[in-house]
Amino acid sequence: MVYLVKSFRSFSCTITFEQNYDGVEGDSASVAELMAILSSLSGVPLRQDIAITGSMNQMGKTQPIGGVNDKVEGFYYTCRRQGLTGTQGVIIPKTNVMDLVLLPEISQAVKEGKFHIWAIDDVFEAIEILTGFKSGHTTFSTNKVADTIFGKAYQKLELFDKELQKRFLDTAVDA
Repeated sequence: MVYLVKSFRSFSCTITFEQNYDGVEGDSASVAELMAILSSLSGVPLRQDIAITGSMNQMGKTQPIGGVNDKVEGFYYTCRRQGLTGTQGVIIPKTNVMDLVLLPEISQAVKEGKFHIWAIDDVFEAIEILTGFKSGHTTFSTNKVADTIFGKAYQKLELFDKELQKRFLDTAVDA
């Protein structure tokens, strides 16, 4: 999914794709997990007024999740309690749009622009909504990635790798 030009030895990360759909189990957080990792690596914070739910496959495409109505309603009520700002909302997989059966209050808030629901096809859309930066996935093989999330993450991984090489060389010299 993330197309890196070289392999980095200084960083290892795992996202679990559980595929168990009973109760609250499953992988509805796999998109959110990737967003947190990309935010950390890129140094770009994620918006805190947007909730996200969604499963993803190994290519970054979103997959349907269970309980989409409950998740949207839960975040809406949390936002309403804090005060609706017109910027809050929920990111859901586009494959769940047909499952949405919103309460009239929430439907009205969406119509009035007081609350938003973003339906996405892939994680690249999610990172752009949550950060305001281009993901950089379509231009990653070129040199035009510096101001993208993947470009910033790649630069951080290169920094990690250089530090690891430096430590290795310093250790070899001391030995």
